Amino acid sequence: MVMDIQSKLRVALGTMKDQASIGKAMMYNHQQHDGFSNIEIAILRATSHANSTIDDKYMHEILFHVSNSKGSIPFLAERISRRLYKTKDNLVAFKTLVLIHRLLRGGNRSFEQELCKSHVSGHLQIIIRYCVTKNFSNPLICFLHKYSSYLEERMSWLINQGGKLEPIMSKGLEFRRYDEKSFDMTFRILPKCQILIDKVLECLPYDILRSNNHHSLAHVAMSNTLKESFQVYMIFCEGIEALVNMFFDLESSARGLACEILKKGSIQSQKLHDLYQTCKKLVENKNLEYPFVQIISMNHIMELEQFGCQQNQVEASQVSKSNISKEIELEVTSKERKKDEEKVDLNFSTTPTLLSWTLETKISKVWVEFEDEITNESQILPTQQNLGSVNYASIFSKV
Repeated sequence: MVMDIQSKLRVALGTMKDQASIGKAMMYNHQQHDGFSNIEIAILRATSHANSTIDDKYMHEILFHVSNSKGSIPFLAERISRRLYKTKDNLVAFKTLVLIHRLLRGGNRSFEQELCKSHVSGHLQIIIRYCVTKNFSNPLICFLHKYSSYLEERMSWLINQGGKLEPIMSKGLEFRRYDEKSFDMTFRILPKCQILIDKVLECLPYDILRSNNHHSLAHVAMSNTLKESFQVYMIFCEGIEALVNMFFDLESSARGLACEILKKGSIQSQKLHDLYQTCKKLVENKNLEYPFVQIISMNHIMELEQFGCQQNQVEASQVSKSNISKEIELEVTSKERKKDEEKVDLNFSTTPTLLSWTLETKISKVWVEFEDEITNESQILPTQQNLGSVNYASIFSKV
């Protein structure tokens, strides 16, 4: 009884605050005539203290005013952030998070991109001060914290022209050895999927869905989250398939990373299967088309890892064999060179080869020319004769 009175009093006080804030925004709009105040009024009405879901008309009002007010998206992001940060009411915080999620899904592609840019620039901050300061033993506060964490990660995804969710990928280093599309899917997009799937797995509010407290808002939040997880799971499956297909073409270091991704994927597939089975019973939305989750066997991954290790050993042995063969070739080549050098020395020391006769002929011609220049042999001094013999010996050794 006491709790019921407190909740009614809290709603009454919250309603008075909402009316005061709306009145202030109306006065500002009357003075400025910039159209931005209409956006703030729609936000306040959509996230009121009333125990109800967000009325669609407020969503349409926000999108209408934003589309007709140039440069209004940063203002929208700041007002939502301010509403989320300043409130101390669980219901208002819950509604504000659901509003952010619905705006991401309800606007056109350009609006969604601008809203994500506002998050990157700091205009849109998904911070719940009340949840941080309170005890997480409260199921609702615990869920709000996890739901906001999911939306933080969701900001790095966009809905493409085909209506499918895809991650925002920055340009990274090229991995030239493999096909660029396969590499992006395996080592960039697949890990992004796993991060978002982890956020989804943390979000299921068992206690809230079973209770009447904020029951309808919890169903709306989980319905939108599940719809997005279905699309992410399809990309996840494509990434796993691409990773397995290129596994044995990877280098040993990349194979280790691939095995870690597959092991995490095995755990996630089991948890995701259990989550969907639970949500089929708890989430009241007949339009949800749950995919069939194929559980990745850990035994298959261990066998794949074992084969990869064997292949690494084979490659290492091949490398060592090639190195040994190169060393043997170098030794044989060096020995052959030594033998050739010995043969060359032997040719110089023994009689008559073609090379030695040629050398002697050339040297003799030099000496003939040297002797022809002197008309009188008797004029050559003994010292000059000794000098000539020394020169002959030195030239031969050089040759």
